[in-house]
Amino acid sequence: MKFLLTPPARLQGSIALPASKSISNRALILSSLAYSDLPVENLSDCDDTTVMLAALNSDKAVFDIGAAGTSMRFLTAFLSKIVGEWILTGSERMKQRPIRLLVDALNSLGARIEYAENEGFPPLRIFGSALKGGKIELDGGVSSQYISALLMIAPTMQEGLQLTLTGDIISMPYIRLTLQMMEEFGVKAYWKNNTITIPPQPYKAVCYTVEADWSAASYWYEMVALCDEGDIFLQGLQKNSFQGDAKIAEIFKLLGVKTVYEKSGVRITKKGKPIDNMRYNFVDQPDMAQTFAVCCCMLAVPFRFSGLQSLKIKETDRIAALIAEMRKAGFVLREPAPGQLEWAGERCQTPDNIVIDTYDDHRMAMAFAPIALRMPLAINNPQVVTKSYPSFWDDLRAVGFGIEEIA
Repeated sequence: MKFLLTPPARLQGSIALPASKSISNRALILSSLAYSDLPVENLSDCDDTTVMLAALNSDKAVFDIGAAGTSMRFLTAFLSKIVGEWILTGSERMKQRPIRLLVDALNSLGARIEYAENEGFPPLRIFGSALKGGKIELDGGVSSQYISALLMIAPTMQEGLQLTLTGDIISMPYIRLTLQMMEEFGVKAYWKNNTITIPPQPYKAVCYTVEADWSAASYWYEMVALCDEGDIFLQGLQKNSFQGDAKIAEIFKLLGVKTVYEKSGVRITKKGKPIDNMRYNFVDQPDMAQTFAVCCCMLAVPFRFSGLQSLKIKETDRIAALIAEMRKAGFVLREPAPGQLEWAGERCQTPDNIVIDTYDDHRMAMAFAPIALRMPLAINNPQVVTKSYPSFWDDLRAVGFGIEEIA
């Protein structure tokens, strides 16, 4: 299946953004660790949260989490402390995504986890039991989900956890988000220099409400940046959010988008011209790289982005995918060094009909869809958006985009 997109006459409307899947999945783990019967409200209805909820409520010993990377990392740690024997598996792409660093860390803390197929990769065979805990070191340049997975189970370990992060720490806001949510569930952590210390202590049961997703908001910011004039109200966003991607409100100022915080969300409008050249380190917001790469090219803003080390182990190799798909739109992107992406203004010939491949990656579909404001295009396998934003295409239709299913 593919969607052919055509632009609205004017970009204007109010959007009920999905709840944050990052917060939803953390809240579900923390609530389970608290043995809570109290509700987690406004949960995301995306694929990642659906499989997490199903796993936590299941009475089976085998869990297939599909393409949900967050669920794979969080459940690996969670199940390692739940008495029993568990199998954790996923999609073919998930079986290619490394997990050795997390498994080694857990095993050093008293877990027993084995590889059911290929060494260093899912599926995993987990023999759950009480964990001793203690002191470990972990490379801070790996996925923050490894770190968050360890932190959330840390207070349940017999000796707690003293985690020292080495090297450059990426996606730090996600680590802070995890610690903030743990505190809301009654757990104290201490972060000094590069060491996080969490003594053994109980979680408390709390009612928890999940806020709207700033990552999902980024695609609406991109649309406003690419239109001549636009006025979009994004419901449910909070100004003082701990979500790392809330930084987009500030970054998109560089591309001519104004943010006004209102009582129940934010209003974004086109305001001014974009900068001439953009350099930015996305180490704290790696999931936003696709959005800004596409947007900058369409605005004719050359860029050099860094801090993208983790993009190669996402749903796809996002750097390679961006280079391939932007070439279809007429832009020659390069990877000047590992973890970097650059567009120096070089253009190339485009096909008569642009069809963007999504690589089973929700963010490829959503980052490229706004191009329809500047040129006609089609999106292959558009259903991948269900991973984080199931109503994305319906929301585009609601503000006037034409979306036609074609063979």
